[in-house]
Amino acid sequence: MAPTSDDVLDIARKTIKIFSKYGLNCCLFGSTASYLYGVKRTPNDVDIVVLSNAYSQETLKEILVRDDSHFYLVGSKNRRATYRVLWYSLSNSSFHRPSLDCKVDILIPGILGIPMVPAERVHTIAGLPVMPMIPQLLLKVQGWSDHRASHRSDMQQKQYVDIGDIDELLAIAVAEGADVRAPECKWLPGSMTGVASTRIWSYTLRGSAKSKGEWKQLGFEIP
Repeated sequence: MAPTSDDVLDIARKTIKIFSKYGLNCCLFGSTASYLYGVKRTPNDVDIVVLSNAYSQETLKEILVRDDSHFYLVGSKNRRATYRVLWYSLSNSSFHRPSLDCKVDILIPGILGIPMVPAERVHTIAGLPVMPMIPQLLLKVQGWSDHRASHRSDMQQKQYVDIGDIDELLAIAVAEGADVRAPECKWLPGSMTGVASTRIWSYTLRGSAKSKGEWKQLGFEIP
């Protein structure tokens, strides 16, 4: 049984509250952030970036496990991986079943191209900190590109879900008047904006041709 939207948001709140005790600011991104912005698809996991490089990802996971017994770690299916996967138990049973629980991804700036978001640029929706709209969209397009290029068939299938999410989020961004040229986007790193036009061009060519005009409305130049 997949977690409900209430489950996902509750776990997000608990995660953020624990990190705040350590003086760590966070923001949601991925499908959870998209849902808070208004995308209809219910997220099935929690994606959080901790806006600090003071701790490694593995240490951050261990902080959560120590603080709340509902969090637990399991080994990666990749036998060569040195990381463990973080889950949150949706039952009070001591027997953990990841297939019935909620996965929690903890990332830090620099991983997967995630930027260090200035505290004053983090959005708040329903009392939760959220990645600003423009970088949220760009990270979603990056995810689509990575899924499309994957050698794993299950990852490749995710590109079609990505397209639905991106197009819906894109329409919301246009309606809100988001613009990459606006002063509030000046902080975006060149490492993110420098590849944006090429990724968006690829998305309009191989993902959603109808979205080209909306990307232009957001201020992006498409080759």
